[in-house]
Amino acid sequence: MEASVPPNHIVPPSSAAHPDLDWSQVRETILMLNLAVAQIELALRDSNGSVDVLTDSFTGMYGNLMALVEAAGALPDSPVKVAIEESGASVSRQMSQAIVAFQFYDRMSQRLTHVCRGLDELGDIVSKPERLYSPFAWHALQQKIRAKYTMEEERAMFDEVVRTGDVQAALQHYARDRQDRAGGASDVELF
Repeated sequence: MEASVPPNHIVPPSSAAHPDLDWSQVRETILMLNLAVAQIELALRDSNGSVDVLTDSFTGMYGNLMALVEAAGALPDSPVKVAIEESGASVSRQMSQAIVAFQFYDRMSQRLTHVCRGLDELGDIVSKPERLYSPFAWHALQQKIRAKYTMEEERAMFDEVVRTGDVQAALQHYARDRQDRAGGASDVELF
């Protein structure tokens, strides 16, 4: 006698925790990819709000600082005026460094967003047998991901990973190239 499912009862799909004859490693792979995407996107959303507050705060502080320095300029020459102007210049330099750090955060957010889109598209390929076994679909995905890279060293790293499959070697090569271009110093690169 066949077991019946009550109306409006949804039978959950087979999973690694409760496999049945319908279990699929492809479905498990897609599930894990989706989980990775969700975690990255949650981290980005949570941190974007904080960075927006910091950016607004720094913008306001910088405006107030410039108003103080300008007001100090109207004061008669004195050691206090010089101290205010020197402190204003020092704080201005520090704020510039903080703004560069925000730019790096923005770059990281862009990279992680690209990773999420790439994982989504990877999940789409893996979930469809006609695409899963198509070298053309895989090549198109790789080219789409590569095209999103804005810096030459990122594209070179991508090419090396695709060519060799060795992520650690590609990362080391990427770091060496960046250091060589910076002349061995840790100069800031604005983008």
